[in-house]
Amino acid sequence: MPDTARGLRHVEHVMGTVFSFDIRDKPTPAIHHALAEAVRRLHRVDAVFSTYRPDSHISRLDRGEIHLDDCPPEVHEVLSLCAQAGHVTNGWFSIAPAGVLDPSGLVKGWATEAASQLLYEAGAHHTCVNGGGDLQLGGRATPGTPWRIGITHPLRPGELATVITARHDLAVATSGTAERGAHILDPRSGTPTTAFASLTVIGPRLTMTDAYTTAAFARGEDAQDWLEALDGYEAFAVLPDGRTWQTSGFSRYGS
Repeated sequence: MPDTARGLRHVEHVMGTVFSFDIRDKPTPAIHHALAEAVRRLHRVDAVFSTYRPDSHISRLDRGEIHLDDCPPEVHEVLSLCAQAGHVTNGWFSIAPAGVLDPSGLVKGWATEAASQLLYEAGAHHTCVNGGGDLQLGGRATPGTPWRIGITHPLRPGELATVITARHDLAVATSGTAERGAHILDPRSGTPTTAFASLTVIGPRLTMTDAYTTAAFARGEDAQDWLEALDGYEAFAVLPDGRTWQTSGFSRYGS
């Protein structure tokens, strides 16, 4: 974990993806400790929630080998948050879109936000925690300079679809088909949804921003109207034919 007088950076391969930490505060022992604890917790999240690990609590719970009361507290927390997301999205966010228990659409955002909060409590107030392309941003990149986040164009390799400027704490979540194909399922049919090439949602905190991105992607053609009515969130979409749309307030952040 190399550090300089200007900050601290770290990259961790966990949860089947890459997490990166960009801390712009001057490193202190408390910040170093918080970063190490954040990394440790990410590995625990993987051990508890991975649907690819047959020994994870979520896999064993799905198979009926254990009951919810046998699971650690974070499982109760995540399933409660998933229930909230399901209610707000009228069921478009689902923890079992293919009939298998899978809260992944919320877990990565939740874990990234929790890591950011650990750093904040240790005194790191100017940070970017990136969990596989979903970000929780805090403070500024440098004094007087906001974070600027480029969103990759899903149809034009090497190009950006838009750039998001974060002048205050902000979460950014993107779902798309470029890297993983059509992997988000319509919970009502159980089939992949292909209404978007990519969809980016910005909001205050990443847990629900990530879940709402998944839900809106699954929702498809009427996602724009739903997102427009969702207080505190804005969105930018690239359609499979290259056309784009954005919610009315997105221009405050995107360019």
